[in-house]
Amino acid sequence: MELTAGSRWKSAVSETEVVVVRPVAGDHTLGCGGAVMVPAGTDAPGDEIDPNLAGPTLLGKRYEDEASGLEVLCSKGGEGTLTFDGSALVLKSAKPLPSSD
Repeated sequence: MELTAGSRWKSAVSETEVVVVRPVAGDHTLGCGGAVMVPAGTDAPGDEIDPNLAGPTLLGKRYEDEASGLEVLCSKGGEGTLTFDGSALVLKSAKPLPSSD
């Protein structure tokens, strides 16, 4: 699948939806709960969540793949760990603010 900035994807196994914030070039696979995500607005196949990838995806949080630079924003939370080419995405942490002494 071609991941472009602003493209919207939904899970085939839960209510989770994401928006690509920082895309990567090439053909890659974005997944949720062990199933490949589909473009928003299309019918999802209705697969089962993989028990090993059943963690929650949190609304309004950004997830990233540090190796490739991919970043997605969760626009609708749900069950299922987000994956990129088979590797779990990690919750992006906030940058620390400078001290104001």
